[in-house]
Amino acid sequence: MKNTIIFDLDGLLIDSERITCRLYQHMLSQYGCSLSLSEYAEYYSGKTAVENMTDLVNAFRIPLTVREGLNRMGELEHRYLEEGIPLKKGAGELLFYLKENKYKTVLASSSTEDRAIKILGYHHLTDIFDAMVFGAEVKRGKPEPDVFLKACEKIKEPAENCLVLEDSEAGIQAAFAAGIPVICIPDVKKPAVKYLRLTAAVLDSLAEVKGYLEKDTP
Repeated sequence: MKNTIIFDLDGLLIDSERITCRLYQHMLSQYGCSLSLSEYAEYYSGKTAVENMTDLVNAFRIPLTVREGLNRMGELEHRYLEEGIPLKKGAGELLFYLKENKYKTVLASSSTEDRAIKILGYHHLTDIFDAMVFGAEVKRGKPEPDVFLKACEKIKEPAENCLVLEDSEAGIQAAFAAGIPVICIPDVKKPAVKYLRLTAAVLDSLAEVKGYLEKDTP
């Protein structure tokens, strides 16, 4: 029986992927370039900010360094953070259900701590997690298992007691490599079949996780 649920943040708990796409579109438009949501989903969804900015600078030949591009994205995203990034369907209800039913919850994200805390604070969810792990705390990002192994270490639970909720191919690979069962809840990009085969289940939204857990409970 699972007693610990590990959450990804972007694209899983919060509806940030579409916002990130808009930010890239805004930045690219200043240089006469465009990016569709389908192109974003195919080439940029689920990757780190550094990977994406490196690809954007090279692919569109933007006259910026990767660092300058990241700084500009940070300025643009700050405006969205002030307004609040929406939660994904069923996110709040699931977190409170888990709390009421004595599950441990962990946030495991490649995001920076200050960004994640600001986003969660807007929704009054900062204190609902029993532990949090951020990108700066591990040497290797997803698809390597480090962030999820660190989550198990922080919460003091073995992998077999945990369940990961993820939306991306890299997240699925990371959970699988860590030896933790993973449920995929796709966002703007549905992972390829070869990654979905690594999951315990594929659900349409976080609203369905409660039913999965109750069915899986003896």
